[in-house]
Amino acid sequence: MAELADRGQSNEVIEIRVERIAQLFDTLDPFPFRERGLDRSAEEYIVGWARELGHDLSLQILIHVPVKELDADRGAEIAKAFETFFKYRAGVVSGDLHELFRVGRRSLIIGVVVLAACLLVARSMTLIAQVPALGWILQQSALILGWVANWRPLEIFLYDWWPVARRRDLYLRLAAARVDLQGY
Repeated sequence: MAELADRGQSNEVIEIRVERIAQLFDTLDPFPFRERGLDRSAEEYIVGWARELGHDLSLQILIHVPVKELDADRGAEIAKAFETFFKYRAGVVSGDLHELFRVGRRSLIIGVVVLAACLLVARSMTLIAQVPALGWILQQSALILGWVANWRPLEIFLYDWWPVARRRDLYLRLAAARVDLQGY
């Protein structure tokens, strides 16, 4: 903490109190700490707190445990487990982001093809229609259909990717968080 203060930075602290360190980890996961996933409720608690904290400050996760659970080796092991878990989560979300952009690209190609077809149909409606009012209605309907076909890809590229990228960045911040154990 003094090191951060010397550089003019500070960090946000997420505090957790447990009766046993094992409470932090998924009990169904058979691997040792470093490879284990966090318990779902512990993950939700940490992520929930991290969302509420400032985005420009580094994070610290302070785990309050009984004194009998304190061990320097265990602290390093837990810090590595948190880093590995949140890096894994960031990778999963990054994959989701890539998938969203892939769907967006495919949707955009389909949307542009549909728009081009609708523009051609709309153009031909004014030439074919015997009744000008009916031709105008059909023309406008084709144009609307063409633009609606592009609604979803535009929504993906303009809005949908932001929350996914923010979640990925949050997991990366949590992976870089300093994890400390403190006895009570």
